[in-house]
Amino acid sequence: MAVYTKFNQNKIEQILSHYNLGKLNSFRGIEEGIENTNYFLSVEKKKFILTIYEKRVKSEDLPFFSNLMTALNKENFKCPVPLINKQNKTITDFDGKKLMIVSFLEGKAKQDLSPANCKSIGIEVAKMHEITKNFKFKRKNNLSVNSWRNLFSSVKEKCSKIHQDLPKLIEENLKDIENNWPENLPRGIIHADLFHDNIFFIKDKFSGIIDFYFSCEDFFAFEIAICFNALCFDGLKDNLSFNVTKAKNFIDGYTSIRKLTNEEKNSIKVLSQGAAIRFLLTRVFDALNTVEGAIVKTKDPVEYLKRLEFHKNAKDYGDYFF
Repeated sequence: MAVYTKFNQNKIEQILSHYNLGKLNSFRGIEEGIENTNYFLSVEKKKFILTIYEKRVKSEDLPFFSNLMTALNKENFKCPVPLINKQNKTITDFDGKKLMIVSFLEGKAKQDLSPANCKSIGIEVAKMHEITKNFKFKRKNNLSVNSWRNLFSSVKEKCSKIHQDLPKLIEENLKDIENNWPENLPRGIIHADLFHDNIFFIKDKFSGIIDFYFSCEDFFAFEIAICFNALCFDGLKDNLSFNVTKAKNFIDGYTSIRKLTNEEKNSIKVLSQGAAIRFLLTRVFDALNTVEGAIVKTKDPVEYLKRLEFHKNAKDYGDYFF
């Protein structure tokens, strides 16, 4: 979440006129995240999140995201629910932009996850996969292995400004990933962006997942690889280390709901390497293409070099737990 499009109270009230929600009490921009503009809304006695879609989000993908959150909620999975406007739609056109208002999910993100928290997340991610494997609607992953080479080409000339070894390290890892990427693993709709700030807790109890705007069809094991990168490393930059206790708790939680095939286990190393490259590349792109005047916290790409080093040196599935 972030603020690229700045709206005053009058604009927010105009947006609310498209809904039957009541009178605006207050609103504020949300700085966290990097993709879309987000506002917290207090309307009468209820709370909502307003999202204005920017950057990578294509308008033709919005019905998929809306349908996914609605369908997950119907299956009692904890996530925001898109609201219906006066035109009986979840997506509203306003000032040349697409927007959505969703229910407010109680809880907050935990930056310091315990192993027990990781186990809870593993359980909930597996539950989500068990639900989404039956969904008929699909969306291609536009940020999967087939897109990384082009993304690298777009930043190759300038990325050494961030770190002098980036072009060489990305090229080495990308070749390795492209040569070893699996083809036929169990798949379905995944969240694809399960970082700390998208997973909410009330105290130590899981309360839900937000920000489904990278969701797509891909390998379920790729989601696990993303979680290993996002949730199971401790420290900062050069002092990053992989926390095998967190990883083991995550996978114990996950496999208590959904068992992994041998092919999935054998692919965890390259999938984790790929997940690290995916987020390294998008962070490099964002760092080199910041929007002037936007209220946004740009995420550091260099954190992913240590992750890549760990994955490249891992021999197999067992190295992630011992």
